[in-house]
Amino acid sequence: MNILVVDDEKNIAYAIAQIFEEQKWQVTMAYDGQEGLDLALSGYYDVAVLDIMLPGINGFEIVQKMRENKVDTPTLLLSALDEIPDKVKGLNVGADDYMTKPFSSAELVARINALTRRKGEVIVHELKYEDLLLQLDTCELYCQSQHIHLGYKEFEILKHLMSHPEMITSKDDLIISVWGSESDAMDNNVEVYISFLRKKLKFLKSKVSIKVIRKVGYRLEVCDA
Repeated sequence: MNILVVDDEKNIAYAIAQIFEEQKWQVTMAYDGQEGLDLALSGYYDVAVLDIMLPGINGFEIVQKMRENKVDTPTLLLSALDEIPDKVKGLNVGADDYMTKPFSSAELVARINALTRRKGEVIVHELKYEDLLLQLDTCELYCQSQHIHLGYKEFEILKHLMSHPEMITSKDDLIISVWGSESDAMDNNVEVYISFLRKKLKFLKSKVSIKVIRKVGYRLEVCDA
C-alpha cells in the first residue's frame, strides 16, 4: 500500500512514516501544502494522511481540491485542531476520517486499515512514464520490446521517481522512502543506485534519463531524439 503523508513538522512526519513502514507500507512525504496537493492530485496513493495547518495551502483546501478534481483517494485529516467545528468542516469538505494529535500508533494503523476496507483497497500494478513501463509485481522494467529486471533498491528508487516524475526528489527523501527513516544510509548510497539505473536506462535505449539538480535532488527527464 502506498500512503501520502503531508505534515510540515518533519519529526511528526518521520514518526508517522516509521509507523507505516513497520506495516510494510510505502510512504511518500511532503512538508507543505502545495507539494502535498500536487502529489495528492496524481491519484497514485491508496491513502492520504494530511495535517491541516500547513504552509501555503491548508489540509482542508487540499481535500476540497482533490474532490473537485475527482480524486477519491481515502483521506485522513490528522491535526492538533480538536474542536468539533474543525472536525465537522474537515468531513464536510470531503475527508473520510479525522483524528487528533497526539495520537496512538495502533489507532492510526487501525483507521488506515478501515479506510482501505471501506473503499476496497486499490492496488496499482504498473507505472508508466513516456516509453517506460514498470511492473510493480515483478520489478521488471519495460521499454518498447525490451525489458530488464531491477534489483530491490533500483526498483524502489525508480518507482519513487516515476510516481511523480515532474517533481524533484531529494536524496533525503529517497533514503527515507527506500532505506527507511532509521537507516544509516548516506548520499553516496543513493548515488550508486542512481548510477546503476542510468546504465539500465541506457541499455534499454530509453528516451528517459535521470537528471541531477545540483544540491537539490533528482527528477526524470525526456531526452531529445
